Amino acid sequence: QVQLVESGGGLVQPGGSLRLSCVASESIFSINTMGWYRRAPGKERVMVALITNGGSTNYRDSLKGRFTISRDNAKNTVYLQMNSLKPEDQAVYYCNCIHSRRTYWGQGTQVTVSS
Repeated sequence: QVQLVESGGGLVQPGGSLRLSCVASESIFSINTMGWYRRAPGKERVMVALITNGGSTNYRDSLKGRFTISRDNAKNTVYLQMNSLKPEDQAVYYCNCIHSRRTYWGQGTQVTVSS
């Protein structure tokens, strides 16, 4: 089993930035795609960003230009840099991967955007 642990969430003012981290319990060299999802209050969980081992990325259309996903395989870590945060970005952010045909989720980290 792969355990994913997110960190980096918190309270930020509109226009501010946060960087989320997701550390996996084992090597992510063999995990092709890792991603970030979010669930806002009263809404379904949606994809935020994905990144493959080759560095290809895919973003939710509405977040392009503000969010950047990256990975450091040597540290078993995936990052999500979030800039120009808006109140509508407030959500619980989850790390995700699919490995050996199983889907894994972290416990989530809360991001609150408020003045």
